[in-house]
Amino acid sequence: MIGHASQPGGRRVTIRGEDAGLATGQEDVLEFLRRAGLEDARLDDPELVEWRGGGTKVWPAQI
Repeated sequence: MIGHASQPGGRRVTIRGEDAGLATGQEDVLEFLRRAGLEDARLDDPELVEWRGGGTKVWPAQI
């Protein structure tokens, strides 16, 4: 999963090369992962998640 750099409205999320949607917070990312069959995913697992433009705490309102 890739959490792309923040943009107006949220962060674009890509899972297995497919657009999963625009996340406005960590809860959205977890839901996208759940829908992709990764229910027990940890957002701080670098083997699973690549954050671009900041980590799990960086969202548009903070930029």
